[in-house]
Amino acid sequence: MGDSYIIAIDFGTAYSGYAFSMTLKEKQTDPVLKRWGKELGLDTPKTPTCILFNEEEEFLKFGYEAKITYTNMHGEAAREHYFFEAFKMALYGTTLNRDVMIKAANGKSMEALKIFTEALRYLKEDALETISAKTGRKFIASDFTWVLTVPAIWDPSAKQFMREAATQAGIVTKGTEDRLVIALEPEAASVWCKKLPAEGFITQNHGGDSLEHSPGTQYIVVDCGGGTIDITVHEVLDGGALKELHKASGNDLGGQTVDKKFKEFLREIFCHGVWDEYESNYPSEVQKLMYEFTVLKQEDEDVQIICPFNLGSLAQRRQEIEKFFETVRGVSWHDGSIKISKQKMKSFFIESLNGITESLREILDKDFNIQFILLVGGYAESKILRGHINDQFGDQCNVLCPFRPQEAVVKGAVKFGRNPEVVASRKSAFTYGIATCEEFDESRHKAEKKFTADGCEMCQDIFMKLVEIDENVGWNETREHILYPVEADQIAMGFRFYRTERTNPKYVDEWGLDDVGSFTVSMPDTRGGRARRVRLEIMFGSTEIAATATDIVSGGKESIRIDFMTKASSKMQHFPLLLHNSKTD
Repeated sequence: MGDSYIIAIDFGTAYSGYAFSMTLKEKQTDPVLKRWGKELGLDTPKTPTCILFNEEEEFLKFGYEAKITYTNMHGEAAREHYFFEAFKMALYGTTLNRDVMIKAANGKSMEALKIFTEALRYLKEDALETISAKTGRKFIASDFTWVLTVPAIWDPSAKQFMREAATQAGIVTKGTEDRLVIALEPEAASVWCKKLPAEGFITQNHGGDSLEHSPGTQYIVVDCGGGTIDITVHEVLDGGALKELHKASGNDLGGQTVDKKFKEFLREIFCHGVWDEYESNYPSEVQKLMYEFTVLKQEDEDVQIICPFNLGSLAQRRQEIEKFFETVRGVSWHDGSIKISKQKMKSFFIESLNGITESLREILDKDFNIQFILLVGGYAESKILRGHINDQFGDQCNVLCPFRPQEAVVKGAVKFGRNPEVVASRKSAFTYGIATCEEFDESRHKAEKKFTADGCEMCQDIFMKLVEIDENVGWNETREHILYPVEADQIAMGFRFYRTERTNPKYVDEWGLDDVGSFTVSMPDTRGGRARRVRLEIMFGSTEIAATATDIVSGGKESIRIDFMTKASSKMQHFPLLLHNSKTD
């Protein structure tokens, strides 16, 4: 079976879905995409990333079912249930721990790990049921390689958090962790788009051959999601593999930034606390209204939204409803509907579009030869967004958007899961290193770093660089280092990992260095004293940082994905001593 069965889950801020492939690696058939919403008369490639728990914090529903059930709840029931949406953004721009809490629509909080775990469990079980129904065979999770997509700009702790949630959801179990591949969203989209012919794109300014048959082509992929704008830059190599030219960049100004501006606008119209009262008393109606807006914002024209009955009633109690519209520009009341002008609609996009423009400008100002900008993700459905990027950069390079841009990430993730080496090399986003010790030299070392171990004067907190920021790292490249214990009777060696945007710090406690994780390797056999060796092998070129440490004397080996979620204590015992030998495979 091996790699022939693959399920990829695209867990998005606004919408989630999955695709699968049951064919052999040699057969290049397109992945099968689950369709959602049939019971509602819909047919969509994703379902809303919404989850509903009861008052006992027990899982009830996910997706459209969660949204509909919650929007149909009234008063007390809505206030007692835990309804979460856009909860993925709790993982953005922060170093996580396992105790992070997320606030539900009712104002109460729940553990983030539980919310993500139950969401992934639902998607896992739905995928297995769908495939069983399609094939007439019963499958279990371990029959598949699973791919889980995450934004490239996420902190490593957020990627690890998703892996832990997937493990708790039963997607993989202890010992089968390598059956779960973490894919970076813009990379997955790039893998899909590079194989598309010219007619696979909405705009026909492509040329001829697919990108993978055009070695030397350089292009930017902008994954325009609900929460994040995630950007990667690739060059096509001979054979169609990809080389990353610029470390992942972007921001948190995705499509939901536009939704927030719309909500602020409604608060401006329905002033004197009317909107706040409505939002507090009718949270499920607000959901429905916001869903309507997400569909309307794809167009570049005047829009009309029917005013919900309860919002109209609350407003009417204060004053005649038309009066709310007299002082606000770009909007009018029209027979029970809120009519918003095309220009006002565009104004909701300004902050988001400026953020995307700034990120792209920064890349295009560098010494690359970018020929294409590829826009993917659900937010790329917006004509306002596509028009803006074309206006800003259309004279420099061709702006392309595939048909069904919302599907590019999940379909590419299936292909990536089958062939992770397709991204042949990546740029390191940071300089990474570990804390080591070396023999104290008063001409080079700070006096306060001096300590004595086994009668030797040592210097602690030395930053030993493992990889440098912007360095090219091959997808399967291993960096190897040999390290020695500080003390002869030491029975464990503790490693503390640091990252920085600087290139050559000297000590780990200098400005700009973050402590990002730790692990400990046992050294039970103390014979050989300080001459004992530990081999540290680290892979930086994959989507996660993995390390293997081997105690050469005992042969004991540990393979670890570096734990980015547990903060190391400020001073660990048993530092590695010094770098004796180093090589790259």
